[in-house]
Amino acid sequence: MPHTTPTPDFSQGAAYVRGQYVPIGEAAIPITDWGFLRSDATYDVVTVWQGAFFRLDAHLERFLASCARFRLDPGRTAEQITAVLEHCVRLSGLRDSYVEMIVTRGQPPWGSRDPRQAVNQFYAFAVPFVWIANAEQRARGLNLVVSSVQRIPAHSVDPRAKNYHWNDLTMGLLGALDAGGDTVVLSDGAGHVVEGPGFNVFCVNAEGVLVTPAEGVLEGITRRTVLEMAQAAGLPLQVRALPAAELRGAREVFLSTSGGGVLPVTRVDGQPVGDGAVGPVTRQLVQTYWDWHRDPRYSRPVQYAPAPA
Repeated sequence: MPHTTPTPDFSQGAAYVRGQYVPIGEAAIPITDWGFLRSDATYDVVTVWQGAFFRLDAHLERFLASCARFRLDPGRTAEQITAVLEHCVRLSGLRDSYVEMIVTRGQPPWGSRDPRQAVNQFYAFAVPFVWIANAEQRARGLNLVVSSVQRIPAHSVDPRAKNYHWNDLTMGLLGALDAGGDTVVLSDGAGHVVEGPGFNVFCVNAEGVLVTPAEGVLEGITRRTVLEMAQAAGLPLQVRALPAAELRGAREVFLSTSGGGVLPVTRVDGQPVGDGAVGPVTRQLVQTYWDWHRDPRYSRPVQYAPAPA
């Protein structure tokens, strides 16, 4: 009986690893890659929603800037990266997807500690869309804990270049969860909040001004989208240092992330924000955010394979 190779199952996601497309469960990197051993890598995440990439150009621009900042070479142009990302989505057939692109340092010749001798490696994958807050949390709002853990200073690791240096975020998150919170925002060591694990933070302060931190944060694409939506709506807006006390006394608080867009916060350190309900500015921005996904200025439809005849 002739031997037949089973058809790969990409339904849970697809990955691009060293020139080959494999099911997500089979994707791996060598244990000696400095991306694993030293968190020596950069990455970016773009989403596909209802069959279209959202703000892909902005994510590619930031990804290539992060590569340049960390002296990593993806070995591909933006157009070639797009082709890989799209094929991962196409193989998976996912209409709502979380799509990641990664460059690791790779490994220099054995025994060398010179990162210039390493051969950088490009990886990518597409998996089902990831929400960092579940449906119940999105409806009632999150309980955000302001951590005493200090975010890695920007002069040590540039937060504008997306990176995997997350131990501070992880320790802060563990403390917040242990305290009964849903998620965490870290501080800069000078009494200001900066960012959380995978999100930026905004508040509508007591004067009705929308405020988000200016320094010590990743300049998130969803953050950028919120800033543009606020400007388009004529909302008063300030990008500056955000004291923790101002956050705690705000009328509204919300997070911005590719893992769910605009996510409401209705408690900070267990205390109600405003009247404890999701506020009108937050609701307006949630609605606009998803409306913009249907705007051809920001969306790029995925070219899925045609259905068999």
